[in-house]
Amino acid sequence: MEEKKLDLNSIIGFVLIFGILLWIMYQNQPSEKEIAAEKAKKELVAKQEAQAKADKAKTASLPVAATPGDTLQLAQLQKTLGGFAYSATLPSAKEAFTTIENEKLRLKIANKGGYIVEATLKEFERLRKGSGQLVELIKNNNSNLNLQLLTTDNRTLNSKDLYFEPTLEKIGADQVLSMRLKAGANEFLEYKYILKPNDYLVGFDIRSQGLNKVLNGAKPIDLQWDLKTYRNEKSVSYENRYAEIYYEHEDGKINYAGLGKHEEESVDKVSFLAYKQHFFTSILRTEKPFENAKIESVNLVNDEKIDTVFTKQFKANVPLAFSNGEIDYKMQWYFGPADYKVLKTYDKNFQKIIPLGWGIFGWINKLIFVPLFAFLSSTIGLSLGIAIIIFTIIIKLAMSPITYKSFLSQAKMKVLRPDIAELGEKYKKDPMKKQQETMKLYNKAGVNPMAGCIPALIQLPFMYASFQFFPAAFELRQKGFLWADDLSSFDSVVKLPFSIPVYGDHISLFPILAAIAIFFYMKMTSGDQQMAAPQQEGMPDMAKMMKIMIYVSPLMMLLFFNNYGAGLSLYNFISNLITIGIMFVIKNYIVDSEKIHAQIQENKQREPKKPSKFQQRLQEVMEQQEAAKKAQNRKK
Repeated sequence: MEEKKLDLNSIIGFVLIFGILLWIMYQNQPSEKEIAAEKAKKELVAKQEAQAKADKAKTASLPVAATPGDTLQLAQLQKTLGGFAYSATLPSAKEAFTTIENEKLRLKIANKGGYIVEATLKEFERLRKGSGQLVELIKNNNSNLNLQLLTTDNRTLNSKDLYFEPTLEKIGADQVLSMRLKAGANEFLEYKYILKPNDYLVGFDIRSQGLNKVLNGAKPIDLQWDLKTYRNEKSVSYENRYAEIYYEHEDGKINYAGLGKHEEESVDKVSFLAYKQHFFTSILRTEKPFENAKIESVNLVNDEKIDTVFTKQFKANVPLAFSNGEIDYKMQWYFGPADYKVLKTYDKNFQKIIPLGWGIFGWINKLIFVPLFAFLSSTIGLSLGIAIIIFTIIIKLAMSPITYKSFLSQAKMKVLRPDIAELGEKYKKDPMKKQQETMKLYNKAGVNPMAGCIPALIQLPFMYASFQFFPAAFELRQKGFLWADDLSSFDSVVKLPFSIPVYGDHISLFPILAAIAIFFYMKMTSGDQQMAAPQQEGMPDMAKMMKIMIYVSPLMMLLFFNNYGAGLSLYNFISNLITIGIMFVIKNYIVDSEKIHAQIQENKQREPKKPSKFQQRLQEVMEQQEAAKKAQNRKK
């Protein structure tokens, strides 16, 4: 009986203890917030473990120098590297670098990957003159060159992860660096770099030897070239505006990928790829054109106050085709200034990546602006600011006959204004008749109403060409004049504590001077233009438009040129000053209104000249319109 009691008590005790445990567990269960936190922690741990496994797998695939005679380790390497396991048995299978340099360029090439890990331009400083920092187009893993190797045993290897064996020799004055990724003593993939004295161009050959049993030749090898471009200039936004991918394709055609946030293109028959920054460029050129290229450009400047290190991310993927089971491409690298004159010396169309404008604008720059400015800045040895002033004077003096003809036409029209006004009053109810009689008056007086417009149209291409030339003029980089420390960038005289949309966070002085000069020039010429050209019925009121433009043009100069290079603003300032001076001289000392009036009156007495073909055609059109109008009125 006692044993039964103990069993019952034991059962009751177990039940109570179990109940208490359940109650404690219920009271201590985690909240929803704690559950979510724990879940996130587990996901993070799982992600880290997965990444660790991936890194471990990747590391396992990389070559590690084998101990000589260690057949077991070599067999293990062959599992990951296949035919290229031999490269891991060489002393070069370690982190090491070879440097080659001349007077202009210093290149550092890594054993791992065999590609250039540093490219330094020894003659140029970044950001500002005197900074002590040389321009480095490649530095700190901002670039890589990779060949994606497909092997006969179905492996995909990346050359950037494999170790090359370097051999440096001197042939004449040239430095020749051979980087070989070996599959055997005489079986290898080779990068050959050839650096000549005092040159920006580097020979670069890619070839294979004895790899027809190692590499799968059924498909081309993909060459991948990436470059994240460093900021080298004072204004990151201004520099970024001129950073883009250019390429030559289809026997000499030059094109570019665009300046959008993210641009992608696929092109055929590519001869060179240029990763152009504002004043420097990296170019890969091939003697045998690539069959096609996939290029990509990504803008890295979202906020110019934060994104101040890099400007663009450039990528390209091109196929290297096999020939008789081997790869053999002769190429060149160019690491240097984006200077039109320097690029043109190579006779490889490199100079066409400089945006000098299309059509007539490009011809004006190439045939007039570039050689003239080069002569003034280098041959004579002038200060760049003085060179711009003399350059502007020469251009404006050369254009002065056109300015004279334009003003002379305005003066003739001004003399005829009373007669035109009289015709307007006489035929105010018949606009077509008024136009016809006005054309007869012009013909009789020997005045061409288009003579004032044509000279102005001739000057427009020169004006637009200057907008292309000065931002591309490498000579202006880090050259100061007066208060401007760099004529290729803005001449800030006041730093604002805030930023104004479009205008910026500083005040540049040369755009202000240019705006003032434009204001007085337009003020000076608008009065004569209004007097010369009477208001035509049904046409816009040009007088009102000119009054508006007097204030709009200087305002646009202030807003848009505040962030442009000071050299362009200086050119516009001097240009408008000279134009004001030329107009003053023509108006007061050359053009005599009384003589013009007497000549016109004399012309009126003569037989009218035979109208030009244009005037005849215009007259015919007017007569046809008049006849159609009369016919329509009769029907009504």
